[in-house]
Amino acid sequence: MTVIGFLSVAPVVEGSMSGEVAKAVAALDEFDVGYETTPMGTIIEADDSAELFAAAGAAHEAVDADRVSTFLKVDDKRTVDQAASEKVDAVEEHLGREARRERTE
Repeated sequence: MTVIGFLSVAPVVEGSMSGEVAKAVAALDEFDVGYETTPMGTIIEADDSAELFAAAGAAHEAVDADRVSTFLKVDDKRTVDQAASEKVDAVEEHLGREARRERTE
């Protein structure tokens, strides 16, 4: 079974959050999870929900701020073992192209 999560950890601060977000992402390395960071959050893949929740909790705790806002969305598809990349592949198959486009100005 693969559990997929979307994690967003953000300190409530003025200015750039990138340094604290980097601490949250680095905390994931202590767990048996795969992850990919995007501009809006990090996709995490784990073998079970316990590992996913532990990794997300560590990421939350890694941020050094008076206030931290954390969002975790979990997809626990219990009857199928499917990686996050396979979900994107399925959408791209229907589109007939990559599911991305560079913004033009």
